[in-house]
Amino acid sequence: MHASPFSRALLLAATCLVPVVAAPVAEAQPQPRRPAAQRPAPARPAAGTVQGIDIQGNQRIEAETIRSYMLLQPGDAFEEDRLDRSLRTLFATGLFKDVRVGRQGDRILVQVEENPIVNRVAFEGNSKLSDDVLRNEVQLRSRSVFTSQAAQADRARLLEIYARRGRLSATVEPKIIQLDQNRVDVVYEVTEGDVALVSRINFVGNRAFSDSRLKEIVATREAAWYRPFSSSDTYEPERLNFDRELLRRYYLRQGYADVNITSSTAELTPDRSGFFVTYTINEGRRYRLGKIETISALRNVTADQLRPSVDISSGEWYDGEAVERVSETMSDRANQLGAPFVEVTPRIVRNTEAGTVDITFEVKEGNRLYVERIDITGNVRTQDRVIRREFRIAEGDAFNAALVRRSRQRIRDLGYFNDANITTTPGSAPDRVVLGANVSERATGEVSIGGGYSTDAGALADLGLRERNLLGTGIDARINGVIAQRRSQLDLSVTDPSFMDRNLAVGADIFYINRDLLDYSGYRERRYGFSLRAGYEFNEYLRQSWAYTLSNRNIFDVDPNASRYIQEQRGETLLSQIGQTLTYDRRDSRLDPRTGYLIRLGTDFAGLGGDVQYVRTRVDGAYYIPFERMLGDPNYVLAITGSVGYLEPFGGKDERIVDRFFLGGENLRGFETAGAGPRDLTPGQGRDSLGGRFLYTQTTEFRFPLPIPDEIGLTGRAFVDVGGLSGSSSGPGVVDDSSPRVGAGVGVSWRSPFGLINLDFAQAVVKKSYDETQFFRFGFGTRF
Repeated sequence: MHASPFSRALLLAATCLVPVVAAPVAEAQPQPRRPAAQRPAPARPAAGTVQGIDIQGNQRIEAETIRSYMLLQPGDAFEEDRLDRSLRTLFATGLFKDVRVGRQGDRILVQVEENPIVNRVAFEGNSKLSDDVLRNEVQLRSRSVFTSQAAQADRARLLEIYARRGRLSATVEPKIIQLDQNRVDVVYEVTEGDVALVSRINFVGNRAFSDSRLKEIVATREAAWYRPFSSSDTYEPERLNFDRELLRRYYLRQGYADVNITSSTAELTPDRSGFFVTYTINEGRRYRLGKIETISALRNVTADQLRPSVDISSGEWYDGEAVERVSETMSDRANQLGAPFVEVTPRIVRNTEAGTVDITFEVKEGNRLYVERIDITGNVRTQDRVIRREFRIAEGDAFNAALVRRSRQRIRDLGYFNDANITTTPGSAPDRVVLGANVSERATGEVSIGGGYSTDAGALADLGLRERNLLGTGIDARINGVIAQRRSQLDLSVTDPSFMDRNLAVGADIFYINRDLLDYSGYRERRYGFSLRAGYEFNEYLRQSWAYTLSNRNIFDVDPNASRYIQEQRGETLLSQIGQTLTYDRRDSRLDPRTGYLIRLGTDFAGLGGDVQYVRTRVDGAYYIPFERMLGDPNYVLAITGSVGYLEPFGGKDERIVDRFFLGGENLRGFETAGAGPRDLTPGQGRDSLGGRFLYTQTTEFRFPLPIPDEIGLTGRAFVDVGGLSGSSSGPGVVDDSSPRVGAGVGVSWRSPFGLINLDFAQAVVKKSYDETQFFRFGFGTRF
């Protein structure tokens, strides 16, 4: 049958549509099975057992070491997952630059490319920080394995070190130099950049105190031309937190019990050359003290016995540090009264509406704790016994916080350490504690070369060598020489502050002194000899020292026009003297006292052989009154000092002029050295000062900060000096009037980078016509 043309066309169209319609069906049909080599790895364990592990590419690392990192070992069934984890384990060792792990038949093939070994680490471009400083900060070391991750970590660490020193624009790039035998040199190329200084300090929220006052409180300083030797104007993030604590404590001292330093932020200037530092303060209101009570729950100590320890009173502004001080003082007092375990808790109740704070000091028995052990760490050079003997508390004693604080202060006062701290940790039993003293040693040897000028000695130069902690034993040894226009001196000294680890300081001195006193008394003096010293402490505040001195004194080169009383002094004499000094010291600091008092009694007895016989007694005292609570600055201090001395010869022998007291200069400003007191006014002679047997002086000095930044080191003082001297050889032409002389004036002290400079301007307010006055005194010294 023949199909019509229409039928043929329909059949052709149907034939063309068949592949389009059938395609989905064809995809759903099972595919032919591929060979095993082309199939993806099955999740189940692969067939077969590991027959061995072959290592290729290793040079330094033993094959067995590499096999030890494999999670598949001979005899195990092949598992792809464990093979992959073995690969990751080998990479994690940091030993290899590249690792390939695969299966070859029944064996595992491990191909490694080892990381290179660091031959050396070097730094280029650094000048502000030495190579040694930077080398201590990086991880990579000579003979260590090099990895790029370690190099980048070192780079980040070095940038952090520079940032802490204010060099935020510093850059560090590690460069690798390939060497033979798979070794590399690592060179850190450093561009240190400039220091980012603190350009401005701002305060937000302060109403009670001005910005200028608060800038004096914080440790951070604004950049200024007069700070070339200070780093306080360098931005340091850690210092900002310290500043917040300083501000908080200052506000608490001023009565702001609710103060909160909410933030301290630093904003980098657009040119990255400096910072704007901002402190945000929520002051709260200011409180006065309301009711102050003391409650004692101790059996043998009453509240009445403790109340004298409270040196704050109602109506005063609240002072957080004063409250802490009272608590410590009260605890110490309770210890002295026989209560070894004391806990003092100040309970503070705020009355916001009245603006008062009520304080109740609750005193109760604390936990019974005993010192089990004292551990000392950080002392590389200083012997343990040198530190241990400064402890006021011993192993087995009842724990006493006051004695621990005193021990810490005594260790710091040694001067051997940058810092010293004592921590308390639990012991082997609940009632035992371990005290840990951690110290940071500093250099104690010093070579000093000095030069300068003083009104008394003229131009001077000095050279000294000193070791304050000889061989770590605490022995102080020094040699010092001074050459000046009117004074030359050589001293050799050695002192053991704890001889044979006992409460005994022993020392010896050898000296040579040459003085030019022609301008004052018409003669020159030379003395040389030695002294032996010994001292001991009765307690924390009372100590006594003894000294024996044997000295040859020579008065020579007497001016022909000198007083006949001076002429009679010409020649040599031998002094054999024993002396003692008894000192009671309750000052807060021996170097820069601001509160407390000092009493010193000195007695010299000459006549144990020698050519002179006398008894010389001197009493000195000082009392310091702080004005910090009144004026808000600890540098306001009133110092009241006085001295009385008396010399009495015996045995029918007159004293020598070199043994007498002199008045003027240091002990009576407004008058020249030896400018006041007995004098020979015989016509035609030199109006020479003769000295005296009886001396008294008194000084009232008010010390105050100057309206300039503290770090400049300038302090001011206003003073009134009073003194009198009498009891010289009597005779024609000699005037001897012990009536008071008075000098008054002002002065400035500058602790400069070159040494201490003192300037005094004083007027002799009350004087005699024959006294020698001096309006200006200048003293300069330097050490470098």
